[in-house]
Amino acid sequence: MDSLEGKRVLVTGGNRGLGLGIVEALVAKKARVTALARDADKLMEVKRRLGVGVLVGDITDQAIAAGALREVRPDVLILNAGTTPAMGPIHELDWDAFSKTWNIDVKATLFWIQEALRLPLASGSRVLLGSSGAAIAGSPMSGGHGGAKRMIMFMANYANVVSNELGRGIRFQTLVPRQMIGETDHGRACAGYYADRKGVSLETFLQNFGKPMSPREYGEYVVTILTDPKFDSTTTFAIKGDTGIVPFDGSQS
Repeated sequence: MDSLEGKRVLVTGGNRGLGLGIVEALVAKKARVTALARDADKLMEVKRRLGVGVLVGDITDQAIAAGALREVRPDVLILNAGTTPAMGPIHELDWDAFSKTWNIDVKATLFWIQEALRLPLASGSRVLLGSSGAAIAGSPMSGGHGGAKRMIMFMANYANVVSNELGRGIRFQTLVPRQMIGETDHGRACAGYYADRKGVSLETFLQNFGKPMSPREYGEYVVTILTDPKFDSTTTFAIKGDTGIVPFDGSQS
């Protein structure tokens, strides 16, 4: 996939944050983008500004996943949408708070993977799963978030096994941003909690990650992963402002 021009791309959570950065980068490459999210008003703003298609729906509704894939038939599916985890030390989180990311991000990822394989998407399609640096380094103040995001990394591998066994020709890959991104609601909420506990400003805490990475810069990295042949066979990518795209084999910390 050396060019995205004319390619059909479906991005969940494409109305804000990292998802919007991905959508902007894809539109710049003349892809035919559809953004899916729950907030119809924000989606319409994106549609007016960027000329993309929009679908309103909850990512955890399997019928929505099936219907969206049938309607769009994407060459590329980017599962970016997810929840902001409940924040707090482990002894203060009840089960609902601890398992929030499992019940939204992992559940949705399972449903969209299943529907991509069952439809199926066309041979040669790419499915990018959004994970988190918490999957690698942990996240002690966000309950089961790190484990849930690690599970998404496993799920890409599991899906590739099934795709190969069934001859589907669909490639599943995982995106792992290795820093909190202060320009997003999710990044500010999580980083702000840690900053408060450490007694430092949000800006000071975010400096620990090195070079900042904007949502649009993240989107450009995603475009590179999709169009540079050297990234075709890698399953997991760590992405960071000061190091760019680094293939991840599971052994780094």
